[in-house]
Amino acid sequence: MKEYTFTENVDVVVVGAGHAGCEAALACSRLGLETVIFTISINSIALMPCNPNIGGSSKGHLVREIDALGGEMGKNIDKTYIQSRMLNVSKGPAVHSLRAQADKAEYSASMRQVLENQDNLTVKQGEVCELIIEDNVIRGVMTYTGGAYFAKAVILCTGTYLNARCLTGEAITYTGPNGLMAATHLTDSLKANGIKMFRFKTGTPARIDRRSIDFSKMEEQKGDDEVVPFSFSTDPSTLSKDQVSCYLTYTNEETHKIIRDNLDRSPIYAGIIEGTGPRYCPSIEDKVVRFSEKKRHQLFVEPEGLHTNEMYISGMSSSLPEDVQRQMYRTVPGLENCRIMRNAYAIEYDCIDPVQLKHSLEFKNIKGLFAAGQFNGSSGYEEAGAQGIIAGINASMYCLGKDPLIIDRSEGYIGVLIDDLVTKETKEPYRMMTSRAEYRLLLRQDNADLRLRKKGYDVGLISEADYNALLKKERMINDETERLKTTYVGNNSRVSDFLKNMGSSPLKSGVPLSELICRPELDYDLIGPIDDNRPDLPSDVRQQVNINIKYEGYIERQERQVAAFKKLEKKKLSDDIDYSSIKGLRLEAAQKLDMYKPVSIGQASRISGVSPADISVLLVYLGAKDH
Repeated sequence: MKEYTFTENVDVVVVGAGHAGCEAALACSRLGLETVIFTISINSIALMPCNPNIGGSSKGHLVREIDALGGEMGKNIDKTYIQSRMLNVSKGPAVHSLRAQADKAEYSASMRQVLENQDNLTVKQGEVCELIIEDNVIRGVMTYTGGAYFAKAVILCTGTYLNARCLTGEAITYTGPNGLMAATHLTDSLKANGIKMFRFKTGTPARIDRRSIDFSKMEEQKGDDEVVPFSFSTDPSTLSKDQVSCYLTYTNEETHKIIRDNLDRSPIYAGIIEGTGPRYCPSIEDKVVRFSEKKRHQLFVEPEGLHTNEMYISGMSSSLPEDVQRQMYRTVPGLENCRIMRNAYAIEYDCIDPVQLKHSLEFKNIKGLFAAGQFNGSSGYEEAGAQGIIAGINASMYCLGKDPLIIDRSEGYIGVLIDDLVTKETKEPYRMMTSRAEYRLLLRQDNADLRLRKKGYDVGLISEADYNALLKKERMINDETERLKTTYVGNNSRVSDFLKNMGSSPLKSGVPLSELICRPELDYDLIGPIDDNRPDLPSDVRQQVNINIKYEGYIERQERQVAAFKKLEKKKLSDDIDYSSIKGLRLEAAQKLDMYKPVSIGQASRISGVSPADISVLLVYLGAKDH
């Protein structure tokens, strides 16, 4: 055994204090486990090195699910937001997504305060350089300064810091994001223990001095008058504040010409960058090359906080040289005289192939070792936080000798995210999108508490008071839905006049109020004037009642689809099956199944290279085995 400068015994070690690490460490410590969280710099806790916002399309769903399970991200952004908007409100409720601009410094400081004051949790600045593993079981970690922290479980949440380097044109700096120190020692230990690594890339745009921007040439984007909280525990009445504005502008053909003329100086196109970048969040160079027919690209100019002049130019990340950045940003309306405070850059980093993980986010081949966040090949703060809370819960369950919490694709966006990572080939940083969720009408952001809060209560992260509040909300929704289905209105003059004024067709006979709600031009709140016995209900209850009635047929159809999905998920596959010996299974399918070791027929059906015919062979094999 190695000699250490000192040793310490804890229950859980969390490596990295980004959005994944914070959620993981808080979950473990709140479940009573003695936890230590390591960070390269305490000043970088919950750092937002890229976009200054939380939520957005599909990502807002993840934040509300994190909150429903007992996480912190939603509460923290509610405390530190500077603008809030509900996106996609012109579309159906399945794609409504909450998005809030954050005060970056306040968000990080607030989360740091939560961590530093959490019982059972120690925040430690230091670099973890080695895993201590014996007989394929994690025993702890070793720090660069020689300390050994022995633990029952370890959660790796290293973000974009592993062997990181930042690139701006020909200039390369071997640092993590925002010039912070990179973690340069852990990758060798991971590889030595048989962990397959990838090299991925992401990027960030320049930050511009607010005083040098002409906002009169841009479209102002204001926040919502009525702010919806991310956290189900936040009282909406406490959220009122003066909101700051964002601004919309566009690139143009002059911008694109400068970029095309300098592509040979971009490290992406010059072959300097080794890592694979995100397809769904491309650099401006990628946009100009891949979408050459587009004459302009949308840009959002977003404040980084209340106490800084830095403005974030969303949609214009780049790794072009500084002189080219200066030229191209100044072609944008409103940015003609802009002064760059921080250059745009690309960042490369080491991460793992996530197919090495179980759905619990534990490594298949190393017991007690868990992983979360961008280390798993995903992108985004919200995806990281979602994985972090699941890894934290399951590391705790592992330590306590309990079954892991697995959220499947029909139960949450978190389930879709993790299932995609561990089942499908991740060849680029994974980004959550509503289109990835096949049951998205059921997995709305507005009902995340109804879907997942009981799971959070069962594992011990939701209080008795919050759980009882959920049960009360469910009763109110069910009682009001039933009342509307059994309360009839007739074709009297008051109802006729109301329907005429609303542009709705008259009644020929008495109908239940629920039938009126189903009309496109009406909803629960609008029919109030002809609903004489309406109870006084909270807005979130009214919203659920309206959606459940208005989309009842679609919801029932998706529930039938989920029932079929669950049948395949219940057909379990053991990890000792020799797929090469199963007659009728194609060679490619056998190889993929051996590599992924799916836990069910359902998961097997989602593996690339496994066809419906292969699934039929597996079902026959299982049937024969049962007999």
